[in-house]
Amino acid sequence: MAKLDENLEKTLEAPVAEPKKSMINPKVFLIGLPIFVLQLIVVYFVTANILLSKIQGHAEAVGDSTQVKNVSEAEQKDSAQKHVELGKFVFSIVDIIVNPAGTNGQTLMLTDVGVDLPTQESLDIFKSKEIVVKDVIVSILSSKRLEQLSNAGYKDTLKAEITQNLNKTFPGSKINNVYFSKYIIQR
Repeated sequence: MAKLDENLEKTLEAPVAEPKKSMINPKVFLIGLPIFVLQLIVVYFVTANILLSKIQGHAEAVGDSTQVKNVSEAEQKDSAQKHVELGKFVFSIVDIIVNPAGTNGQTLMLTDVGVDLPTQESLDIFKSKEIVVKDVIVSILSSKRLEQLSNAGYKDTLKAEITQNLNKTFPGSKINNVYFSKYIIQR
């Protein structure tokens, strides 16, 4: 028991340690901050590469003709010689009226579409197959939701999709461009 009393006296005599003031450990700045910055850089590059590949994949699926391609000087000279005069052979379809998908007939879209063709023969083919051309365009427009059609930036995607589908329907005619001369949505 004497030993117990002696230990108790030592603990009572020992100075009571005051709680340390909270100080930021310098190791946090020396080790933690560079690791955090490194993680941010890795996340940025991974995200950028994933998003870029998805965007490029979507553009290829839609047949986006705005992708930049490396073209040699010889190919550039050939294309300059074969320069196509835009707007020379335009096949126009006026007053196409469709109900966008998911609107239950409550919304109408009125549009005029012009298809720019490279030759008079292509224009003659499109004139003789006007009902087929209209069907392709109406099918594409009526399959789109109102949110898509209302987005001004989505018009280029529509043009690319119309071009791609018409090129599949008429493989002998290469379409230069598609134009919207009227694009009205009535809710």
